[in-house]
Amino acid sequence: MTAAGCLTWLYAPGDRPAVVAKALASGADVVLVDLEDAVAPDRKRYALDATADLLATPPPVPVHVRVNALDGPLAETEVRRLAPLPGLGALRLPKVTGPADIGRVADWTGARVPPLYALLENALGVEHAYAVATAHPAVTGIALGEADLRADLGLTGDAGLAWPRSRAVVAARAAGLAPPPQSVYPDVRDTEGLARSCAAGRALGFLGRTAIHPRQLPVIEEAYLPTPAEVAAATEVVRAAATEAGALALPDGRFVDAAVVAGAHRTLALARRCPQGV
Repeated sequence: MTAAGCLTWLYAPGDRPAVVAKALASGADVVLVDLEDAVAPDRKRYALDATADLLATPPPVPVHVRVNALDGPLAETEVRRLAPLPGLGALRLPKVTGPADIGRVADWTGARVPPLYALLENALGVEHAYAVATAHPAVTGIALGEADLRADLGLTGDAGLAWPRSRAVVAARAAGLAPPPQSVYPDVRDTEGLARSCAAGRALGFLGRTAIHPRQLPVIEEAYLPTPAEVAAATEVVRAAATEAGALALPDGRFVDAAVVAGAHRTLALARRCPQGV
C-alpha cells in the first residue's frame, strides 16, 4: 500500500519495546515509533538503541520514526544512525519551519535519504507548508502537529485551526503528495467524538489519522473508508466513463468529467486497499 492508501498511523514510545511490539500487531497501517515527546530525557539513548535494534531487519509493518527536535542535540545522531537501517520506512521530522530543515536532515542521512514526513507545528511551519512539501524529492508527506500549533497560536478551540488544516491539505495536493493524515485525537475513551472529528477531517480533505491507542484504529478506518453507497456511485462513474469519451451525464442527472472520474478511481482504490507495505 502506498502512503496514499494509509489510514491508520499508530504512535508507540521508542523506549518501550513491548508496547512497540503490540503496536506492530495492532492492525495499524503504519507504526510511528516516537523518540521525542513520549520519551523522558533520561531514556532517549535507550529508545534510540531499542529502535535501531528493531529496524536492523524489516518489521512486519512499515515503521516510521519521529526523531527529536532538529535544532536540538539529539536529532543528528538519531538520523545518522537510523537512516541506513533496512527496516526504516521513513523519518518523521518534528517542528519543521522551512525548507532548510529538510535540507539539513537530508545532509545527515548520507547516501540513502529515506522518505521524510514533515510535521508543521508552529505558525512559521504552516506559513511555509508548500515550500516544505517541495523542499526535497524525499519529502513524502506533511502533517500538522496540532497540540503544539494550538499553543503557538494561543488557540482555545478548533475554530482557529480551520485555516492551517486547509493550508496543509492544499499544500500537500499542490506538491503532488498524498493527503495529510489528521493529527491525534487525545481522548482515547471518546470514540464518538473521534468519529465526529474524523468525519469533519475527511470533509476537509484529510486522509486517515494518527492515533495514540489501538482502540482508536477501527474508528478511524471506518470513518475514512468509502461507504457502500460511495463505492456504488464510483463504480457507476467509472463504468460510464469507460463507454463514453469526454464529459457525460449519468441517468440521474449527475454531470461527469475527467476530474470526477479521477475521484471515482481514488475511491475504488481506497476501498480495495490491502496493507502490504508503504
